[in-house]
Amino acid sequence: MRLPDGYTSIEPGRLAAVVTYLEMTEDPGLSAPRMPEGVEIRQVAEPPVEWYRALFRKVGERWLWFSRLTMSDGALASIIQDSRVEVYALRIEGEDCGLMELDSREPPDVELTFLGVAPGITGKGLGGLLLKEGIRRAWRDRPRRFWLHTCTLDHPAALGFYIRHGFSPYARGIEVSPDPRLTGALPREAGPGIPLIEG
Repeated sequence: MRLPDGYTSIEPGRLAAVVTYLEMTEDPGLSAPRMPEGVEIRQVAEPPVEWYRALFRKVGERWLWFSRLTMSDGALASIIQDSRVEVYALRIEGEDCGLMELDSREPPDVELTFLGVAPGITGKGLGGLLLKEGIRRAWRDRPRRFWLHTCTLDHPAALGFYIRHGFSPYARGIEVSPDPRLTGALPREAGPGIPLIEG
């Protein structure tokens, strides 16, 4: 559907974000990243729903990640416990501080569904290590492409971060959704850089 040129009003209580889709179509042949002392990336087999939601919130609340918070336990479990979905935690001194999810349910592609680190961890290069490990693991089974999407609600450096790591933008979209701070999915103080506009 083609949107009209010019401005489009969004009703109060809703959010709109510009989404950029990116892809990587060739294996860059990365080796396993060297991790700093006390830092590890671990795959979590059949992650418990409660654990997953807690880490998802820890990593994404600032950027208004809400999609997995509004799913039923069964719907979420059917995704994250699927054998074709790999969930990884970035651990620092035994504490889970980052999340990465690779989804191979639609072959021959692999999607980077989520990638992020907790506040206070950004800017230290650990997100880059997590992404490099994701790239390496995504290409194990030689997919047609490895792809993801990011949006204007994400960290301001996210788009450049993915491009620097070898992804190329190929499409844009607009995502409109209820503001999760008004539906109760997230606290009202979440997303401090994104104004809350009520009706």
